[in-house]
Parts: sequence; C-alpha cells; structure tokens
Amino acid sequence: MAASPWDPHAAAIGRLRASDADRDRAVDALQAAYAGGLLTRGELGERTSRVLAARTYADLVAATAVPPERPPPARKHLRKAVAYGVGAIVVPPAVVAAFLTYYGGFIILCLLACAGMALSGALMAPYPPGTLPSAGPR
Repeated sequence: MAASPWDPHAAAIGRLRASDADRDRAVDALQAAYAGGLLTRGELGERTSRVLAARTYADLVAATAVPPERPPPARKHLRKAVAYGVGAIVVPPAVVAAFLTYYGGFIILCLLACAGMALSGALMAPYPPGTLPSAGPR
C-alpha cells in the first residue's frame, strides 16, 4: 500500500521517497484548489513545478501546504443593480401614464360631471313640500 502525501505517518517521517503516483495525486489536488479559486495561475504553476521536482514526502507536503484563505472574488452585480434602479424610476410613471391614457377620458368626464352637479346645486336642492318625485298624482 503506497502512502499518500497526506498520510500522517509518511509526512511525519518525511524521508520516504515519493512515487510518481504520489506526485500525480498532489498535482491533481493543486488543480482542484485552482479550480476552487484557492490558487492563482502563477501559484499553480509554481507549486506544480515544486511537486514535480519533489523527491520525498516532506517536499510534497511543503509544496501542497494549504494556502491562506482568500475572500471569494467580488461578484459583478453592478449591472443588475443599475437595471433595477432604472426600473424603479421608469416603470411607475409609465404605468400611471398607461392607466391615464386608457381610462383618462372617462375619469375626466366623471370629474367634470361631479363638479357641475356640485356647482349647480342639483345635489343639495330640497324638494318643495308635498312634491316628491316618487309620489305621483293623488
């Protein structure tokens, strides 16, 4: 059974020679770290060359040491934020304009009719005594 560079016994001894399969596993681990965003392209190239030149497990462990954690790269949400901001400014007035275009004539007609009735006093005029509109002749 071959020991891997992450085997604690082989890492503790460190003098054991690393096989080609161990170096291949170390390169695969570095490529996975690069794909996960833990390494830059330059670090990947440097560490890969150190792994391929490693002779012992101690060299492999040094070359594949866990890099310090980096913050994840900032996402570019600026374009969406601007789009949502513009939508919040443009959409409400457009909806109001569309509503008034479609229903505007009817609304203005109703307002004028109500204003005319209120100004003419037709809503407030009392009926003379004894004459109700629904009473009819007696």
